[in-house]
Amino acid sequence: MADNPPRNGPVRIAVDAMGGDHAPASVVQGALQAAALPGVEMILVGPMQELERELASVTYAHLPLRLVDATEIIQDGENPIIAVMRKPRSSMAIAAKLVKTGQADAMVSAGSTGAVMISALTYLGTLPGVDRPMIGGPFLQLAPKTFVLDMGANIGCQAYHLLNFAIAGSVFVKKFLGIDSPTVGLLNVGIEEGKGNEVVKEAYSLLKNSGLNFVGNVEGMDIPLGKANVIVCDGFVGNIILKFCEGLGNVVTDWLASELSGKLPSEEAGLVTSRLLSLISPAKAAGGGPIWGVDGVALIAHGSSGSEQIAAAIGQAVDTVRSRFIDTLKEELERAQKTLANNNY
Repeated sequence: MADNPPRNGPVRIAVDAMGGDHAPASVVQGALQAAALPGVEMILVGPMQELERELASVTYAHLPLRLVDATEIIQDGENPIIAVMRKPRSSMAIAAKLVKTGQADAMVSAGSTGAVMISALTYLGTLPGVDRPMIGGPFLQLAPKTFVLDMGANIGCQAYHLLNFAIAGSVFVKKFLGIDSPTVGLLNVGIEEGKGNEVVKEAYSLLKNSGLNFVGNVEGMDIPLGKANVIVCDGFVGNIILKFCEGLGNVVTDWLASELSGKLPSEEAGLVTSRLLSLISPAKAAGGGPIWGVDGVALIAHGSSGSEQIAAAIGQAVDTVRSRFIDTLKEELERAQKTLANNNY
């Protein structure tokens, strides 16, 4: 992996131009928006002819932007492991390789979550003490200081995986929210100790003795209430919550638009519904989520992302590089393991 650049140095972001529901158009537009950020260099990865076609009507010579050719594309619906293995020249794989070889400082993709995960894992490897990468991030603007993890990368987890999620989330909150001692909650079916399945019960014990600021179990209703800064769960539960909130945001805003029709001027009603959607929808709250646990900065944007969400995801990647998040996460993982060992765990 490339060494982190100086905090005020240029940050090079490799963007998978072919990932996402609206690729390459929205991805290219988002990358152009992000290229205007100070101290950032964009690297668009994809079939050269398609990239040049998208950029044909744009004046970008003044922007820090370069193109890297990729002759293969990983499509949604492909088996992630097989696709990554058979398509080493895919836009996704090449973006990861650019990070591995030090030609980029981070990668961003809105492609298949599984394929992005496998690409990052294959080409970047994992941090010491981590055997599974994880996905998490700011969840709802209604609870802007709450971070949920994992949101879909790990379906079947052991207790120590949930501990790693908590450590990664705590480091993120410290770095990006400026909270010195983030609270950690374990998502469960009740707040009492002893609730839940065997994995969750074991995770409760590990978290309690980890040295983290563990506040115990929290329930689903506690997420929008911001009861903890970091809420951990396995990816099966986390992804269901994520998709539920996305659907809820769309349905509620459509309902509200109908209710406000004729009661407010259309422009004012549109502002209200748009604001509500941004508060409820995870895709609107942040451009995407980082893959924590791999030995490099890799960020997955939502597949439905438009250009603004792509630009936001790229901005997250830039901030992550500049904060030296990976170095801090390595230190915190090591510290937690030592604390558990001292407590005979």
